[in-house]
Amino acid sequence: MGGNGKHRWKISFYRSNSSSRLPPKELLCPISGSLMSDPVVVSSGQTFERLSVQVCRDFGFSPKLEDGSRPDFSTMISNLAIKSTIQNWCHHNNTEYPQAPDLVSVEKTVRTLVADDREDQGMRVSEIELLKGVAEKPPIMFTHAATELGRRVDHFYSSSSEDSVVIPSASPPTPLPFATRPSCYSSSSSSEIIAEHETLNPNSSSPGCEEEEQLMMKLRSSEVIEQEEAVILLRKLTKTKEELRVSLCTPRLLSAVQSLIVSRYSTVQQNALASLVNLSLEKPNKVKIVRSGFVPHLVDVLKGGSSESQEHAAGALFSLALEEDNKMAIGVLGALPPLMHALVRAESERTRHDSALALYHLTLVESNRVKLVKQSNAIPTLLALAKSPASASRVLLILCNLASCNEGRSAMLDANAVECVVGMLRRRNELESESTRENCVAALYALSHGSMRFRGLAREAKAVEVLGEIEKNGSERAREKAKRLLTVMRGREDEPNWDSVLESGAGVGLGPTRYRVGVGRNLYAANSTTF
Repeated sequence: MGGNGKHRWKISFYRSNSSSRLPPKELLCPISGSLMSDPVVVSSGQTFERLSVQVCRDFGFSPKLEDGSRPDFSTMISNLAIKSTIQNWCHHNNTEYPQAPDLVSVEKTVRTLVADDREDQGMRVSEIELLKGVAEKPPIMFTHAATELGRRVDHFYSSSSEDSVVIPSASPPTPLPFATRPSCYSSSSSSEIIAEHETLNPNSSSPGCEEEEQLMMKLRSSEVIEQEEAVILLRKLTKTKEELRVSLCTPRLLSAVQSLIVSRYSTVQQNALASLVNLSLEKPNKVKIVRSGFVPHLVDVLKGGSSESQEHAAGALFSLALEEDNKMAIGVLGALPPLMHALVRAESERTRHDSALALYHLTLVESNRVKLVKQSNAIPTLLALAKSPASASRVLLILCNLASCNEGRSAMLDANAVECVVGMLRRRNELESESTRENCVAALYALSHGSMRFRGLAREAKAVEVLGEIEKNGSERAREKAKRLLTVMRGREDEPNWDSVLESGAGVGLGPTRYRVGVGRNLYAANSTTF
């Protein structure tokens, strides 16, 4: 009896265990079909084994997935969530974590997929063999910068009316004198070229659906003229009919627009970018657009597109950076260096303006602050720009964010930021507005926290007399910060002595957001405000 019972127990255990050893489909690499050891998410949103993506890149190949789409392998980001899920699954099923796949076997699998894909397209066997040989060499990748035909002199849109943007702050808020919408976005007035194109079906009973169907026909056309007509019309629809922006922001329309952003034809590219800016104005669309893989293309345009294309790319990145869930992803996907370059070198004032505001919103996130500080010459460049009355107001916002992290404070003190900002306060008449003056004081206040060097540097810059004047005649917010700074510099008993605190190794609980610069009286509400 005992033996039979033991035998039945073994059979039952084997059956239940065999079913539990089948991993969920989402944990398998779509290319190799195996449990992933190093999962990465690519620009188009799917997750693959890292080595599978690398081999596909070497082959210049993008496999056709089950849903008929082809992934974009231009960028890879480690998918820690899936990796943790795989680890948990292995633990619960008493299975070893998968080892990294063998390069030879992955290459063999990809070669088979390449051959099958070409056979599906009706290619001859000899052509397949030629392609296999070519795949051994790295593919030549053409960027937009190498194929742009030229810039357009005339802009389709005039600048928009300015609204107030604000970030919540514990201290009394200060107006931010910048528009909340990208500069490249226009007001309701239409330009001549857009006025020539009327809506496809103004009497449509279901707004959004029929417009999308008819737009898709031309957006997917192989004829450049039809592509141009479609993106111009899409630009007009998303500008004049705000209610269509959310309904038109579908995966297939975004995919079509994405393919035209890399077009070799300037008019097609510029209108596709402008349409993207308009779509990005609606909060529900912002995360969709980033997850659809647009950021690498915007970065590429910002690096080498025409002047108007760069305006729209900077405007789109600014608009997308307003969404909290997008900030880290945009930084990871490499937008900070080209935005910094555009802030300094762009021909267009609109591009510089929107690049500055994009950097401001992106540096509200700690990881992006550290990335920007580590960028070569970023701090000295920003301090040099801050000395110019034309750019001081917007650059100070970025510097205030950077000063709220340890790396930023250290780099700014090394670059003589205290003397620079005190000098700006001394030249009061050159400052653009009272809010710029307030942000100068806020920058000094942020630099003073946790730094044993600040007091000496401030005294060398003769900040006491400047701050004393602000304490008497400045705005309420500036007076408050100036008073606290003077207390720190005079070393009063009711204020911590930062030098002794740091020397003793005591921890000071200063959170970076506590000293975030206030930037507006009418708080920007992402859920209710559009551009």
